Amino acid sequence: QVQLVESGGGLVQPGGSLRLSCAASGSVRDIYSMGWYRRAPEKERELVALITNRGATTYGDSVKGRFTISRDNAKNTVYLQMNNLKLGDTAVYYCTANNIRWGQGIQVTVSS
Repeated sequence: QVQLVESGGGLVQPGGSLRLSCAASGSVRDIYSMGWYRRAPEKERELVALITNRGATTYGDSVKGRFTISRDNAKNTVYLQMNNLKLGDTAVYYCTANNIRWGQGIQVTVSS
């Protein structure tokens, strides 16, 4: 099995930046894609960004141009650089591997 540990969340003002990290351990050879989803209060889960082990990326429409996903295959870690954060980005962010294994979630709060 794959275990995922997220880090880097917190409180930031609108327009600010944060970087999330997600480190995978365990059966990492089985990982094809890694990425992030988020869930805001009273909203459905939303795709943020995904990246394959070949570097192909997919972004949710609401974060295109502001967020960048990257991956260090040697460290089995995926990063999400979030710039120009907006109030609507406030959510719990979940790391995923192959859209099957999930991290525990990490809170990102954008507030003035």
